[in-house]
Amino acid sequence: MSNRVREWLLPLVQLCDNVISLAGVVLVTSATVLWIFLLPSSLGEGGQHPYLGILAFLVLPGAFFAGLGLIPLGGWLQRRMRGAPALPATLDFRNPALKRLAAFVAGATVLNVGLASQFTYSAVSYMDGVQFCGQTCHTVMKPEFTAYQNSPHSRVECVKCHIGPGASWFVKSKLSGLRQVYAVAFDTHDRPIQTPIPDLRPARETCEACHWPQKYGEDRIRVTQRFAEDEQNTASRNVLMMRIGKIHRAHQGEGVRITYRSDAKREIIPWVEYTRNGGDRRVYLADKAKAEDIARLELRELDCMDCHNRPSHSFQPPEFAVDAEMSAGGIPASLPFAKKTALAILKQPYASTAEAHTRIPDAWRNFYQTNYPAVARDRSAEIDAAGRRVLALFDRNVFPEMKVQWGTYPNHIGHNASPGCFRCHDERPSGTKTLSQDCNTCHQLLAMEEKEPKILSDLGWTN
Repeated sequence: MSNRVREWLLPLVQLCDNVISLAGVVLVTSATVLWIFLLPSSLGEGGQHPYLGILAFLVLPGAFFAGLGLIPLGGWLQRRMRGAPALPATLDFRNPALKRLAAFVAGATVLNVGLASQFTYSAVSYMDGVQFCGQTCHTVMKPEFTAYQNSPHSRVECVKCHIGPGASWFVKSKLSGLRQVYAVAFDTHDRPIQTPIPDLRPARETCEACHWPQKYGEDRIRVTQRFAEDEQNTASRNVLMMRIGKIHRAHQGEGVRITYRSDAKREIIPWVEYTRNGGDRRVYLADKAKAEDIARLELRELDCMDCHNRPSHSFQPPEFAVDAEMSAGGIPASLPFAKKTALAILKQPYASTAEAHTRIPDAWRNFYQTNYPAVARDRSAEIDAAGRRVLALFDRNVFPEMKVQWGTYPNHIGHNASPGCFRCHDERPSGTKTLSQDCNTCHQLLAMEEKEPKILSDLGWTN
């Protein structure tokens, strides 16, 4: 090796003349090289894999920063062991070796700052991604991620609702995330995950970024198809005129402020206070509510999440899930007792997802083989396909490993599958007024369980 090469390598030798600093250089170099090789696959289709993202954007950056810290630490420890000061008493920049060392450190610093900025940005972006939120902790987040993928917000990133804009909530979310990582790593998390989330950012700072509260929706026609649990799976339709604007103005209109006290689940609400423009004030008390019990409950101001409590993570009741699947044709209504059989199978207890995957298709097929052998023979492929759709309903709503069963997470919109509106609207009084349960307050019933509702033909409905 020529003297010239030795002179240029001398700064690196000086920085690596101890085991600790040398280990730091190896870490920095290895992390950088591996990251560069992983970057194309991380940005492409491979970036959809959560563990590849963890390696590229969390593990390798951690090794890189650890290496940067070890290099000066090794030098400092070595000088202490030798009894030398951390820096020489005098620095003579006319010394060629010192100049080369300074130039090397300056160049390495610029390169490291550039790499560190990319590492940091990539790590933060990855941790804010849907794949990281939903798939890194597979078993724990599987119920919520599955529901999210089937929700109206499936193209909205998790952080848009769970964090929102601004640095303060970003920091709060990451600190909360550390507790969650600990709970997952040491298997101390709840089964199922407890809701509502107590420290969720107020809906006015997240939901209302898109859903402008001053522009309430107009009235809408809602048509739902239901099937009876008889042999013919008799179909009927319900038609409702939903008074969307009236509902929102009553709860979130200009000058309206509603507060309430409830249990931690926000399912028992014995006390409601309504004020308008700071003047008109009414307090509604549930029957037999005691003041000392109410005082111990949580006080909250009503916002979107108190009714729309599962906007992106909604789970269906089994009856509604089967009706929707039959309406879409996934489970043919022409199969005898299709709804009754599907419900009976879905409501059975299953110890694990694997057990359900074995038992559900077999139970569906066996019903027709035992009770309708001709149908089972002539429509075998159709029956098997419908059995897979029944299993899909289970996979969409039930997760035994997380103790999520039918009804574990009630949806408070409406009042068919849970108390919902009736948590407050139970005819409780305030002077001469009550929180009414009158059906026409929020919707007008245009048709109930009619096979061919006339209102739909009048409106030109084709379906």
